[in-house]
Amino acid sequence: MADKSPADFLNHGRGDRRDFFLATVGRIAEEVGRRAEQRVVAKRYMRPPGALEEVGFLVACTRCGDCMPVCPVAAIVKVPTSGGLAAGTPMIDPNLQPCIVCSDMPCVAACPTEALTTPENGWTGYRMATLELDSDRCIAFDGTECGVCAEACPVGEVALTLDEDGCPVIHAEGCVGCGVCVRACVTSPSSLRIRY
Repeated sequence: MADKSPADFLNHGRGDRRDFFLATVGRIAEEVGRRAEQRVVAKRYMRPPGALEEVGFLVACTRCGDCMPVCPVAAIVKVPTSGGLAAGTPMIDPNLQPCIVCSDMPCVAACPTEALTTPENGWTGYRMATLELDSDRCIAFDGTECGVCAEACPVGEVALTLDEDGCPVIHAEGCVGCGVCVRACVTSPSSLRIRY
């Protein structure tokens, strides 16, 4: 029922008012939730691994900072006071220091609440952000041998490889969006960017 629109119930002769009502209410609730999140979350931040969805994270995070000192590369910093409701919560700025995808996720282990929780399958299928490639900027697409991004990727070939021409290929199903390749890229600005 979840993947059917209200019109589907009427168009397929079901006419079941209860199903129609539930489908309509479900879609309205999703839209109300989406709009509420847009009002509450004025700006998106890259969160540490295992973070809840943004609104849940803002509610659950006590801003204790326990996740910060355990990060081996000091990638986790606090959102500045200008961050509104998010001020004081942990974030990662991959331009300063990306997450290095620690296998044991010490930041999650240090979290005293459920704001950060170990993803069900660890890093497999988990995503902090989405990686995008600007092939017009990437020197490999102009025939220059590079491969720095693929060498730097802490996840490995399940996330980022080079094709037969030496050009980067992002594997969305394996990429966690940590940002290591973005920082390692030799072009300025980077040919890779992340969206969160």
